[in-house]
Amino acid sequence: MRAFDFAPLLRTSIGFENLNRLVDFATRGEGEAYPPYNIEKVSDDAYRISMATAGFRRDELDITAQDNVLIVTGRALDAAEGEGREFLHRGIAKRAFERRFQLADTIKVTGASYNDGLLDIQLVREVPEHKKPRTIQIDGQINGGIQPQAIGAVSDRQAA
Repeated sequence: MRAFDFAPLLRTSIGFENLNRLVDFATRGEGEAYPPYNIEKVSDDAYRISMATAGFRRDELDITAQDNVLIVTGRALDAAEGEGREFLHRGIAKRAFERRFQLADTIKVTGASYNDGLLDIQLVREVPEHKKPRTIQIDGQINGGIQPQAIGAVSDRQAA
């Protein structure tokens, strides 16, 4: 059983729509493994997705990045190419596909290249300045140099 009911959590959560989408994406599973792909970490802040798209031309592939989702689409336009050709065995699959990758907020697509049947998509992590970790100096002062004041407590005996 792979069905989970997240309705109680969704009723009380605000601003977690992306998390809800990630959970939904992870629980539905991968239906198809075509085309095969690799995800490589090239350096600390650089990544590469390599997809085996043998048989496709550049104009048959489309890459779209929108709302933290990278969508790679391939559409076979081989109607004119197939004329006059008779295949005894067709082992190189060339069927339409759509592959989606969920990206973090800090991951940006910087480019793509197509060479020898491999589609390479370059990604980089760009952390905004306000989200980068920063060191806080400890100078021994509390509240910017203002010492806390003790508040006098009145006991029940003194009040009577």
